This record gives sequence, structure tokens and C-alpha cells, in this order.
Amino acid sequence: MIDLRSDTLTRPTAAMREAMARADVGDDVYGEDPTAQRLQERAAELLGQEAALFVPTGTMANQLALLCHCERGNDVLVGEGNHCMIYESGAAAAWAQVQLSVVGRGGLFTADEMLAAIKPSEYHSPQTRLCAIENTHNRAGGRIFPQAEVERIASAARERGIPLHIDGARIWNASIASGLSTRQLGTPATSISACFSKGLGAPAGSVLAGPKSFIARAHRYRKMLGGGMRQVGILCAAALYALDHHVARLADDHENAKRLAQGLAAHPELLCDPSQVETNIVVFETRTTDARVFTTRATNAGVRMNPISPTRIRAVTHLDVTRADIDQALTLLATC
Repeated sequence: MIDLRSDTLTRPTAAMREAMARADVGDDVYGEDPTAQRLQERAAELLGQEAALFVPTGTMANQLALLCHCERGNDVLVGEGNHCMIYESGAAAAWAQVQLSVVGRGGLFTADEMLAAIKPSEYHSPQTRLCAIENTHNRAGGRIFPQAEVERIASAARERGIPLHIDGARIWNASIASGLSTRQLGTPATSISACFSKGLGAPAGSVLAGPKSFIARAHRYRKMLGGGMRQVGILCAAALYALDHHVARLADDHENAKRLAQGLAAHPELLCDPSQVETNIVVFETRTTDARVFTTRATNAGVRMNPISPTRIRAVTHLDVTRADIDQALTLLATC
């Protein structure tokens, strides 16, 4: 079975498992896990921020950002299909108790569109307290948010006292594909999250980075949400190994995604534009068949993918998928 449902399906390599087994650990709730401290310091540097906090999941990282930046009833500006809106089980409403307002189309928006979406400072309007972007944008097909626009958005938001949060779950992919360092990509943000368990292949874990005072507040909220872990250095060792060994190879995933898109474009039942593939995610459409029907056929043929709407399907390349796997997947899909 060739599994293209997500880059979260990767399994730790033997070398990563060895690094985890050898990790120097302590009780992180007491601030005594040296490997966690080492990862947090390195992540802060890589993302251009003062400090960072290791958390179990990307969803928790984003929810901590909402809790720290906002008050109940605030308004948060997000791109269409934003992860906080679609894939976090309504947590923004349940925990931070904020409303999410969509700006732009296809996951991206401009500084002017953001400014036009800011709610008026009147007592009967929710106060716009945060702007959040996703880079790369999952539901939009792994799109990279143009850096020049990120900087304009950050500057315009800052002038109005509005922080910018970057959901950088796949910021490593954005860096490899754009040629910009993660520090360049993260510096404009007030806060940024990044994930180790997607393209980098670690078994779990994300990080939230920002100013020291912000991270201190996030640390307290992490405990409230049940994220105070103990000998977490075992997981942090996997993340450190991934940073050392699995970042540059993301270029292979991007090449495989383009190869997959080119093959899908030739399928008579599918609509796929390879020119829109920027990183490791391919989103394509069915011409007549329901997406769930097509993915069921594909699974039966030996290829797993995720339907994300009645007509749209997502395929994701990752560490455990080779170029030969892509070629085989295209052969199998030709029969669907």
C-alpha cells in the first residue's frame, strides 16, 4: 500500500530511534530536561524569535497562540481554509473563545485585504486582536505565503497594534522551496509555530516561538491544557535529529509531488495543474466521480489519499514515499 494521505504518517528511522533511546532527560515540568531545553533554544534561533516552547501537537501550539494573544470575544483574521478553522475541532471557539474571520481567497491575502477586514473599534463590534497566516497552506495545496506580503502584513498589523501569528507547521517545506531561511520566514511574526512530526518525520511534537514574555504565558497555558510533559527529551531528541538530517531532503518530497501531479494531469477522470504544486501537497479534482468514490477505488488499487470535499482530493509526499513509489502509484491509479 502506498499511503499519500498525509506527511504525518512517517515513521521514525532507525537512527532517529537510536537518538531517542540515548536522549539525556529530566522532568520538564520542573524545567529540568536538558534535551528539551536544547531543542527550544535551537528552535527559537532557527525561527528568529527570543524563546520557544515544545508542545505535543501543532493544534496545541496554535491554540496557545490564540490564548496568549487574545481575550474572549476577540476577532482573529485568517486565510480561507486556515488550519485553526478547519482542522482543530472548533478549539478556537471552545478555549480561546474567539471568532475567526476569513480574509482573501485560496489561503492567501494581502495587507490591504487585512486592513479592510479589521473590525471598527466600537463596543458592538468584536475587536480584531490577531492576524494569523499559514505557511505553507495545507488546504490550498501546500502553497507558500509570499514573503514580501508577509512582511507587509506584519508591518501594517504592527502599526495598528495587532500581532501576527504564523502557523508554520510546514515552515521547513516553505524554506526549502523558497530558498529563504526559516529565520527569514519567521522574523516578521510576533509568534510562530512549527511542526516536527510532518515532513521532518519525528513521531510527535511542535514548537511555539515568540518573545520571552509571550512564551512564559504560553508555558502556563500549556500546563492548563494538559501539555506539561515529564521526560519529554525522548521526543525532543527525535526533533533535534530531524533538524540535523531531514530538512534538506524535503526537496525530494517536492520533486515527488511534482512528478505525481504531472501523472495525475494525464488521468482522464482527474483535473490537476502541476504548475500549482509548490511543495509536498497535491490537491486535485475529479471530473465526474465523487471524491470519496474515487479514493475508495484508489485504496482498493493500493493507493491511499484523502478526499477534502465532494470533488477535491489531497495527496501528500513524505519521507516514507520514494520516487519509485510515485511511479507505482500512478500505474495503479491509471486503473481507477
